[in-house]
Amino acid sequence: MSEYIPALISLLGSFLGVLASQRLTQFRLERLEQKVDQHNKVVERTYKLEGQMTEAMHDIKDLKAYHKPQ
Repeated sequence: MSEYIPALISLLGSFLGVLASQRLTQFRLERLEQKVDQHNKVVERTYKLEGQMTEAMHDIKDLKAYHKPQ
């Protein structure tokens, strides 16, 4: 009977270690997902701004052509 006690303690320790590792992995995965979401938002905003800049550049070009002295 006394030989089972160290085995049970070892089993319990291993189980608790696996649970702690799983929680840490889940936490890190959630943080990574948050960072990816933030990055994707920046990419989307940058894409939108690039489109607006292209439109603005075309408008400026058109205005310059309209007001060009003849």
